[in-house]
Amino acid sequence: MLRSDLNKFPDYKPGKSDGDKLKLSSNEIPNPPLPSVLEAMTRAAAETNRYQIDGCPELTTELSKYLGVPEDHLTIAAGASAIVQQAIGMSCHTGDEVIFPWRSFEAYPLYVRMAGAEPVMTPLTEDDRLGLDAVIEAITDKTRAIILCNPNNPTGTTITKGEFRDFMERVPKDIVVILDEAYWEYNDAEDTPDSAEEIFNYPNLVGARTFSKAFGLAGARVGYGIASPELIHGLKLMAMPLTVTYMAEKAAIAALNSAEELLARVEETKVQRERVAEAIGARPSKGNFVWIPRGDAEEVERKLSDEGVIIRRYLDEGVRVSITTEEETNIFLAAWERAGIRPYGE
Repeated sequence: MLRSDLNKFPDYKPGKSDGDKLKLSSNEIPNPPLPSVLEAMTRAAAETNRYQIDGCPELTTELSKYLGVPEDHLTIAAGASAIVQQAIGMSCHTGDEVIFPWRSFEAYPLYVRMAGAEPVMTPLTEDDRLGLDAVIEAITDKTRAIILCNPNNPTGTTITKGEFRDFMERVPKDIVVILDEAYWEYNDAEDTPDSAEEIFNYPNLVGARTFSKAFGLAGARVGYGIASPELIHGLKLMAMPLTVTYMAEKAAIAALNSAEELLARVEETKVQRERVAEAIGARPSKGNFVWIPRGDAEEVERKLSDEGVIIRRYLDEGVRVSITTEEETNIFLAAWERAGIRPYGE
């Protein structure tokens, strides 16, 4: 009755929550939606007896203006994750392969398996960056898609525009490359690829972004894809109809209209990011989180939990700590000190 390969499906679990403990495990922002966003959602809620217009045309128009990208190069979905999943689905048959550097976003293997394809994981570099040469070496005649997370989750590292373009020139043109930019707004690297620009250079590129992080709408589930009209058509064919609610669409539009205020919060996050990295010996990061590679990850997770802070552990490879406000950073650093955890490298 069930698929014979279900035993191969990874059991993806989101970041933990634990009552009144400070949650720094899911890369959320702690601030509630702005009043203007809440007002838009409340008005939309009064119309939930009606189906929304599929495809979110109002949001597509506003997003086109915001990004400077034509509307036929955009599609709306239930988060960046949905775009990644749809891109895999539109490019893969059963038995095909999807390559991605690892460690990266934990749901990638699941999305690949759901399409009936095989995940091919290639190593990061010694400094936890995407190993692009290793990806190229892993390409076979079964490869149908490649996923690059930039900034990479959980390591926070980025690639340069030159590295990306050199990579794209070496990738066969019939392979779809997915650039997952869920943390785009936090990426202040001076030199980094921008999918809203690169799609005009590479017709096989799909950019995936979200309103879940910097725009503070994680629970609304809304994101978007950026690509050539041909790939946008494929993404739309793979989308489950009516998955982005009218309330989510209106919330995203209101958030775009308040982008300046919301992105000011991002600047505070960047300040706290550098502060935490220096204090605990974390690697430099371009996301709203820092990564600490540690063999004692389970012990670090337990000690911080005992002190009232929940972080995310990745087996015994390391831990990821979400970065939020100055107030929450103070709580985290005090917990770290009470727990007696040595900074990485000492």
